[in-house]
Amino acid sequence: MFPRRLRAPSSVKALVALTVLALSACSAAGGNSASSSGGGGTDTITFLTFETPNLTPAYWDAAIKRVTDQYPGMKVKRLVSPTADRTSYAKQLKASGQFPDVMIAVTPTGFAQAGDLYAWQQSELSSFEVPDGGAIGGKVYQLPANTQTIPMVYYRKSMFAKAGITGTPTTYQQLLDDSAKLKTAGLLPFQVGGGSDAFAAVLPLSATVATQVYRQDPNWLVDRHTGKVKFSDPDFVDALQRVGDLASKGYIDRAGLSRNYADSQKAFLDGSGAMYPMGIWFASAADASPIKDDLGVFAWPTDDGKVVMPAYTGGGLEVSAHAKNLDLAKKFALAFQLDKSNLDNNVLSDALFPAIKGYTPPTTTGPVFNESYQLYQQAEQTGTVVKAFSWESGDDALLPGMVDVVYGAVEDVMLGRKSAKDAASYLDSEWAKRASS
Repeated sequence: MFPRRLRAPSSVKALVALTVLALSACSAAGGNSASSSGGGGTDTITFLTFETPNLTPAYWDAAIKRVTDQYPGMKVKRLVSPTADRTSYAKQLKASGQFPDVMIAVTPTGFAQAGDLYAWQQSELSSFEVPDGGAIGGKVYQLPANTQTIPMVYYRKSMFAKAGITGTPTTYQQLLDDSAKLKTAGLLPFQVGGGSDAFAAVLPLSATVATQVYRQDPNWLVDRHTGKVKFSDPDFVDALQRVGDLASKGYIDRAGLSRNYADSQKAFLDGSGAMYPMGIWFASAADASPIKDDLGVFAWPTDDGKVVMPAYTGGGLEVSAHAKNLDLAKKFALAFQLDKSNLDNNVLSDALFPAIKGYTPPTTTGPVFNESYQLYQQAEQTGTVVKAFSWESGDDALLPGMVDVVYGAVEDVMLGRKSAKDAASYLDSEWAKRASS
């Protein structure tokens, strides 16, 4: 992800030597890779990763080698989460006594409070643009490495033209009108996935929470922790209702909710659905596709047309407080995040906005990424950037276990199994259970 104010510091160059990424292809169950670089000594780091259509085994292998080449003797044993839900897998590994030395993009909430994660010192965070990003009790446990917009709306220009749509919607009513035109033209308005990667189903809700809730109260989730607000309040119910209405009108294909992330992305690129609400990482796959010139992007529209952009800064590496060699694990994590070549590959492979001081993105980024980044910059300058619901970390994150509950609730609303009011009440009851435990 590209952060704000990108500039190329000499500090980054100095820290390039710290880059230690060593990954190799593993079994889906997270076992040893055949090309794993080591066994279990104190010079071997276990590193929990995850794979997506963008973040392939080859991506990880190259990134690790880039770092270990600079640190002879350092070995990395890569673990792979069997699904995109690496947080749940990290919990399984912890329960079995196999908690990784280093993890990437694992939600720190719960692990940090239990004393399982190393708390980074401010002196170690001097190269990060948001050094206090995702703080829990004033301490940072996850390197605030990237900014991601979650979601933007990607669309097929040719499908809009076929439906007689001449521009992108700027108000929510226009979005509904355009959806109706697309459906009349025999085109599915929205491609939304789910299945084993349930996070994909929450993206329309992340969008409506941004426009209907966080725009009015940027600290809404902090207020939820104190009991000042509830999910059953009218503004949050409205956000849920809007998503349910899109599905009930046939604008979201309910059957498509069974598709996992990879299959839903492929379906959109293959022509199923005119619009695809997804995080910025999709821009990488878009720019690698033969239809990249047919793809555009816009922000999820608001009622009054003002741009509101949900975004999240964090998602970096965490280090176990119980790592066999804590100093080596820390060196690895910082190197992974600060090496210029790795950052460039993050941009090109996963369309991230690196939140590193002085970072300058490569000049070879594609048109979809460039348009997405320009839209984000516009939101920073003239619109409103808010947090991305269900993606927060730190003191304003959902309570441990609530992310999966939210995923299930929004799917229930889209599938017509629960009304928006019932789903919101259910979220409140589940929150109360976790808050009291």
